[in-house]
Amino acid sequence: MPAELASELLSIALAAGLAGFVDAIVGGGGLVLLPALFAVYPTAAPATLLGTNKGGAVWGTAWATAQYARRVTLRWHALLPAMAAALAGSFAGAWAVTTVNAQGLKRGLPLVLAAMLAYTLARKELGRHHAPRWQGGREATVAAALAAGLGFYDGFFGPGTGSLFVFAFVRWLGYDFLNASASAKLLNTATNAAALLLFAWKGHVWWHLALLIALANVGGSLLGIRLALRHGAGFVRGVFIVVVGALIVKAGYDAFAGGL
Repeated sequence: MPAELASELLSIALAAGLAGFVDAIVGGGGLVLLPALFAVYPTAAPATLLGTNKGGAVWGTAWATAQYARRVTLRWHALLPAMAAALAGSFAGAWAVTTVNAQGLKRGLPLVLAAMLAYTLARKELGRHHAPRWQGGREATVAAALAAGLGFYDGFFGPGTGSLFVFAFVRWLGYDFLNASASAKLLNTATNAAALLLFAWKGHVWWHLALLIALANVGGSLLGIRLALRHGAGFVRGVFIVVVGALIVKAGYDAFAGGL
């Protein structure tokens, strides 16, 4: 194998592993992996890099979902309808992006993330205790509404979806950060899978590279899950604050300075 190719693959594998680690705890793995893909393959079509990212990352979120489900009591009565709503929303968002310019949303995202971070910092006890606010059908309805909206966002634009899911479940459903992260993994797996189907249908996935990303992503995910389960909601909250802060910087640069 030529040294240059080996270096490229190593860079992608390391980025995918770190992305899986971050994503398993609180979401936001795309913040790590996508810039690496664009840096290593600057002449590739953006849709192909986005599709390849989904082709690998979906396995990390699926693995994280399975591992959390073994150790955290997921509220399936609410999450299964929410997963269906997230899928429908993601497809609708992917369709909408073909007809509507996303520039306004791109510039508004840093402000939304900043407000979310400020709210989390101001409320010291937010997400530290698991106390679901709703029960039964009402919880399922609220969860589905949140999932449909964020699924649409993921299909339409995407950055920070996992972190937005976590915050939504903490703020509006009353979950702690650990349970919210576990639930977010299930919904994010659904939206990633929906996006992957569309990218694959259009031929925008490099499957050989997606396989490498998947293996490294699952490896990083395993480490992230272990740390999250060992240290609990307070640890996940801390990582959430760091990741959202980084997302604000990245989203702001992309929106106003023309970054990738």
